[in-house]
Amino acid sequence: MPYYAASADAAPQALSRTRLLRFSAMAVPIYAAAQPVMAFVPAILARHYGMSLATLGVLLLAGQAINSLLDPVIGALSDRTVSRFGRRRPWIAGGGLLFIAGCAMLFFPPPGWVSVSWVSIAVLLYYTGAAATTTALLAWSGEISGDYHERTRIASLFTFLSASALVLTLLLPAIADQIRPDDGPLRLTLFGTLVLATAIPGLWLTLTALPDRSAVRGEQGPFDLRSTLRAIFANPLLLRVLASDTAVTAGQGVRTALLLFVITIYFGKPEWAAGMFLFQYSFGILAGPIWQRIGTRLGKSRAAVLAELVQAAINFGLVFLTPDRFGLMLALAFLQGLSQGSGNLFLRSMVADIADHHRANTGEDRVGLYYSVFSVSQKLGGAIAVGVALPLVSAFGFDPRGVVNTPDALRALILVFALGPALAHTLAALLVAGFPLDSKAHAEVRRKLAYEPPRLVPAE
Repeated sequence: MPYYAASADAAPQALSRTRLLRFSAMAVPIYAAAQPVMAFVPAILARHYGMSLATLGVLLLAGQAINSLLDPVIGALSDRTVSRFGRRRPWIAGGGLLFIAGCAMLFFPPPGWVSVSWVSIAVLLYYTGAAATTTALLAWSGEISGDYHERTRIASLFTFLSASALVLTLLLPAIADQIRPDDGPLRLTLFGTLVLATAIPGLWLTLTALPDRSAVRGEQGPFDLRSTLRAIFANPLLLRVLASDTAVTAGQGVRTALLLFVITIYFGKPEWAAGMFLFQYSFGILAGPIWQRIGTRLGKSRAAVLAELVQAAINFGLVFLTPDRFGLMLALAFLQGLSQGSGNLFLRSMVADIADHHRANTGEDRVGLYYSVFSVSQKLGGAIAVGVALPLVSAFGFDPRGVVNTPDALRALILVFALGPALAHTLAALLVAGFPLDSKAHAEVRRKLAYEPPRLVPAE
């Protein structure tokens, strides 16, 4: 087994792609479930199970908001966990089981059982499990290497896996739509089968891929809410990245939440309901490697600004859609795929650098906490998108059942679909423009940390 750095201060080690893929296996079902939960589940439950679209929007908003409050606690406790299995593994194991239970409820609802209570419990299990698993996994990934560019490589792998998982997720429903278009229950079954079939082995692969020899810096002490909040809100670098990522995720969420309605109702092409997602994310597989090279050349923050401005321009182009311009929709989806997740890639990698900077200045090891609040920003952005976009288009008279929609209601749908993401991505670029923690500044942080001896926690 190759050696892996137990701390961010160890000499940078190039990790084999095979080992990294195994380590990241649990990311596949998490990413595979995320798109259906955001884009398909609300529409299917509203159209085929009789639930109110506004109620679903509130439930998802409330579930993510409540869950987001738990993320910093999970991250802080993860930083302090000491066990024979390491400090990240127990959280991934427990979170993975909750995630599997929540997905089973969301994707396999028993006939006649779908209610506000059922969806509320399912959403809570789903987001809590995904939060615990993702936070610990990202924190662990940030500890594998302390090298500035190697962290970008690791983050780009997550981007590659997210696009690959989405393509795999959407492939079966896209084929099914050609046989039985608009069969919502069938789509849920296909989504659920794929997620559960990859989650069970994926959890085992992730837990056994690498030794969890995390370094605990200094005396962490018991969890203290005041010091935890201070470590977050007194760090301006972290707040900039969190705000930018919230804007990025909000823009992506608006597009995701409304795309199904745009395709099936505005363009009147239900056979493309899953196919459009599949088309875009197929090209998204190329985004990670492309933007990794750009980031290596420009640096993370400048590459993030470029990525967000590119996405803002692409989404602004959606303003020019009309019902007879489906070709324009395809062209913009192609460009969106090539830039997909590019901003998230760099922002995710920057979190570990910020944690290094914080530890160099304070002696506190907060990598788990910082990745947990990074997860909060992602959930908050998604919650804003669902909680605002769906009620907003409804307020303009849009009917998700497609029975009666005036030209003004359809035009409002397109404007929210286009301008919401365009403005969000522009804001995201402005928030990280001129970010001071570049490769040279991080190298200085690393030199300072090299004098700090780590206290290693033994693990299996």
